[in-house]
Amino acid sequence: MERALIVSAGEKSVRQLSELVTSRRSSVSVLAATDGSSARRLIAEHDVEVVIVNTPLPDENAVSFAAELAERNAAGILLLVKNDLAEEVSSRVEARGVFVIEKPIQKAFFLRALSLANASAGRLRGNRLETVRLQDKISELQLVNRAKCALIQYLRLTEAQAHRYIEKQAMDCRITKREVALGILHTYEP
Repeated sequence: MERALIVSAGEKSVRQLSELVTSRRSSVSVLAATDGSSARRLIAEHDVEVVIVNTPLPDENAVSFAAELAERNAAGILLLVKNDLAEEVSSRVEARGVFVIEKPIQKAFFLRALSLANASAGRLRGNRLETVRLQDKISELQLVNRAKCALIQYLRLTEAQAHRYIEKQAMDCRITKREVALGILHTYEP
């Protein structure tokens, strides 16, 4: 974990949570926000691995805010709620991957939840990177297939010949098949 964001209305709780987070690893950079809107701004400006939301927030429902963050962000989310509300809140947000921690906070439990949230965030980031890589690969395959169709249509090549032509051009010119396909499409499609 490189950067953590603490969202809490009280400065005292921000200080206490910050001390807890840095007690685990001193290299962690801690950002603080006093409400949901400033937290969103900080998340847009910085890459944050873990977000700790201390209920209540002055400008919006903290539970909804945490759930929204979990859906739109790869960061691990910890939601601190009063002891008597923990079970109800947990049932509402646990499916989205939000970790609910009861207040008053027990240091050992908090640090363990922080580790789990960080691990969860790392796994999510890895999955998202893999998804982007696969989407790029699919996009390239679609582009190459369109280029093959153009070669088949305009040069009367077979599918195998068109495939070989694109591969050979990429090797000979030391460019990607995507670049060869774009050149073919630029030549044959308006």
